Amino acid sequence: DLMCIACTIFVVLQLLFHVASAWVSARVAPGFNKLASKQRIEWNSRTVSTFHALVVGFFCLYILWFDDAVNADPVWGDPFLVKINVAVTSGYLISDLLLIVWYWKAIGDIYFIIHHLAALYAYYYVLGEGMLPYFGNFRLLAEFSTPFVNQRWFFEVLGYPKSSNPNLVNGVLMTIAFFIVRISVMPVYYWRVYSTFGTDAFDSLGLAAQCAWIIPSVLLDIMNIMWMIKMARGCMKVLHLVSEQRTKSEENGKLD
Repeated sequence: DLMCIACTIFVVLQLLFHVASAWVSARVAPGFNKLASKQRIEWNSRTVSTFHALVVGFFCLYILWFDDAVNADPVWGDPFLVKINVAVTSGYLISDLLLIVWYWKAIGDIYFIIHHLAALYAYYYVLGEGMLPYFGNFRLLAEFSTPFVNQRWFFEVLGYPKSSNPNLVNGVLMTIAFFIVRISVMPVYYWRVYSTFGTDAFDSLGLAAQCAWIIPSVLLDIMNIMWMIKMARGCMKVLHLVSEQRTKSEENGKLD
């Protein structure tokens, strides 16, 4: 039952936030105990975010590679596995919404409220109506960039310099992952979208479902392109500054 899956995920993620994250983090990252209360709240929230991203990301890949029914009919193919993945994501979104509201002073953000509600509305068509399983699942590929974004915040709050090797490696990997799972896949996604136009399957969706599918997809990808440009510029800037610093250090070493 999909409701049971969503509720189970909700409970698991609440336990991860309130109990497991702090217990594990205190042992893996000694600096965790020195963080302020608001920072620990956001840390636990990002730990949950990373866990969710990895679970649904790998399940998404499995479906894209092995679910022949969904790949053959992206609009009405048997959505059984996709519904499970979307139910997991829905459980996470509801859990995160609750945490955002409850800890508003620490992690409150109206953008995330709007994002989560919009996502839940869009996923209703997958869970409730069995529509668009391929496309609903495909969008979850983007979650693979989330762990790197969260790791950047972890390094920052622990006091790692931007020029430190862990930060540099994560920054480059974050930029590469963001490009692969959010930008490079756009032609594939929109080719599949275009291939459905004018078909009976597309027409049978109805205007509401068509708009809930296509308009948010386009808007989200415009934002992804803007973020990608900003991220790439930031990455290049940091790498350039580090290169200059190391060149100067080598020159000073030679002079000595």
